[in-house]
Amino acid sequence: MDKKAIISVSSTQSEKEDAPIEVVTPGKFYEKSGCFYAVYNETEISGMEGTTTTLKIYPDKFVLIRTGTTTTRMEFQKGSKNVSLYNTPYGTLELGIDTKELDIEMNDCGGKVIVKYGVSVGGHKNQTTILNIDVKA
Repeated sequence: MDKKAIISVSSTQSEKEDAPIEVVTPGKFYEKSGCFYAVYNETEISGMEGTTTTLKIYPDKFVLIRTGTTTTRMEFQKGSKNVSLYNTPYGTLELGIDTKELDIEMNDCGGKVIVKYGVSVGGHKNQTTILNIDVKA
């Protein structure tokens, strides 16, 4: 059964002194087959208006799926490297994702996901990003 949730997503580039980019939005939260789902619609602020983001949260991995004006499937599992295609209205990017740390604490009321990963675009230098997700259902 879907629950209403407040979903907070904060992204920080570890090499930069910039303030984190944070989005706090209403969404849905539910559990299905041992996996937690948090679903929300992107807004104009994120630059991805018309896109739905689904977070699939497993005990040992985390998958970010976007559909709409921006389409991607990014998988994060500690110690794993994978490639993701990021389709935007401006073209497609190939992202290399190297998950360095992954901390998941999730239950029926929500929880947290913290992932630290290196991302490279088209084979260029790796940039470390920390993604902090908080779900309150």
